[in-house]
Amino acid sequence: MPTKKKRLNITLQKDVALFLKKMSLRDDVPQATKAAELLEMAMEIEEDDYFTVLAEKRLKANKGFISHEEFWK
Repeated sequence: MPTKKKRLNITLQKDVALFLKKMSLRDDVPQATKAAELLEMAMEIEEDDYFTVLAEKRLKANKGFISHEEFWK
């Protein structure tokens, strides 16, 4: 039966493959599921890093802050 999920072939170094196998056994999930979970986590971290840099640029560009009440007027 066809799947709606995107499939991806990757080649892993031996130590990475072994670590992935051990983590999937520990968590009692298929290796592909564990790899997908880890990839999602890594992408969230990358997104956080991107928005942190963006926020820091905006903070440096803005020399002052306004009060909560002033903002909502």
